[in-house]
Amino acid sequence: MEDYLQGCRAALQESRPLHVVLGNEACDLDSMVSALTLAFYLAKTTEAEEIFVPVLNIKRSELPLRGDNVFFLQKLHIPETLLIFRDEIDLHALHQASQLSLVLVDHHVLPKSDAALEEAVAEVLDHRPIEQKHCPPCPVSVELVGSCATLVTERILQGAPEILDRTTAALLHGTIILDCVNMDPKIGKATLKDNQYVEKLEALFPDLPKRDDIFDSLQKAKFDVSGLTTEQMLRKDLKTIYRPGSKVAISAIYMDLEAFLQRPNLSADLHAFCHAHSCDALVAMTIFFNTHNEPVRQLAVFCTQVALRTTICGVLERSQSPPLKLTPVPSSHPNLQAYLQGNTQASRKKLLPVLQEALSAYSDSMQIPSGQPETAGASREQADKELDRAGNSLIAGLSQDEEDPPLPPTPMNSLVDECPLDQGLPRLSAEAVFEKCSQISLSQSSVSKK
Repeated sequence: MEDYLQGCRAALQESRPLHVVLGNEACDLDSMVSALTLAFYLAKTTEAEEIFVPVLNIKRSELPLRGDNVFFLQKLHIPETLLIFRDEIDLHALHQASQLSLVLVDHHVLPKSDAALEEAVAEVLDHRPIEQKHCPPCPVSVELVGSCATLVTERILQGAPEILDRTTAALLHGTIILDCVNMDPKIGKATLKDNQYVEKLEALFPDLPKRDDIFDSLQKAKFDVSGLTTEQMLRKDLKTIYRPGSKVAISAIYMDLEAFLQRPNLSADLHAFCHAHSCDALVAMTIFFNTHNEPVRQLAVFCTQVALRTTICGVLERSQSPPLKLTPVPSSHPNLQAYLQGNTQASRKKLLPVLQEALSAYSDSMQIPSGQPETAGASREQADKELDRAGNSLIAGLSQDEEDPPLPPTPMNSLVDECPLDQGLPRLSAEAVFEKCSQISLSQSSVSKK
């Protein structure tokens, strides 16, 4: 794999047509590994001297935000320097020069900014329900399995099993196990095909890591935010809501609020973040697990505009749908109000409509003309999915999509799939898992929930 990736980087220096295997904008582990391994397979099995290059559909600077990706690359001794990121290749220029052929993996709909590239799409390999209105007119292979890496594994083992080396097998094996929640039948994430190809990989390479070991390691790495800057923490899992005249960022942060508030230069970092993202306010929901393995949620509202901050805090404190049960806590930071959240079931997706209500109230009080709310996030896929799940009170009709959750290494019986495969949502959302963890942990204490 390493020699192949070195050749790919060298190919970028040549002026010749390229076949680019492009993962989705979330660039979760499944997307990254599927792009790397499918491109490797196509390069090894194409007779003509064509160049197949995997491209990670994020900027290189975004990679540290995906802890499981970084961990897995390091574990398998794949240098990050050999990877090719979206900001290191001009796909639009290649297309205009008639030198681009695209293979989409782990997605089949390009964002509006890439609409011109649809003409270059030659093949699609995906594991989510097809969007007929947006699907490119090319060969499309879609199957609702737990992991797109399963479909890549199938392609390799059916087409050219001799090219499979241990590194490639380990990439596919670990990714399928993570996506399918360690193949746990109680969760039902893994299909028959997912199980079948994990077993085939283990039969071919008996020294692959034990399932429990690799799953726990990847889960822990996904949840780990140590080493990230404050800006990276806020950007790691970011949504944004708009009303005319106001824009609010909502970040999920996987650590204790007290520890977050003690970060050095926090006020300056929050100011800089809001300025960089053109936000009038920032709401951070911190999430961590206590010693009893129960989720704890806390809120911090940062806003330099007193009227807007007062409105947001007032609506949050009075909210009954859902009741947040907020308890104010002292904060030494100006322009910041912190809270303990008594209702641990009130996840961020349930907070979005409440914040939308707060922005509407602020617009009314300031006599700002109301308009159709919009929502955006760290990527089109993440924003569309979050809004669709948040409910029709925001924007109806957006496509449902997937987002890999940053999860702690919790016991397997604490992970429940909110989005079963037959509903067309082939992956857990971060908020769904934390919400279900809350229900299960508290039900074990004989407390009725939901």
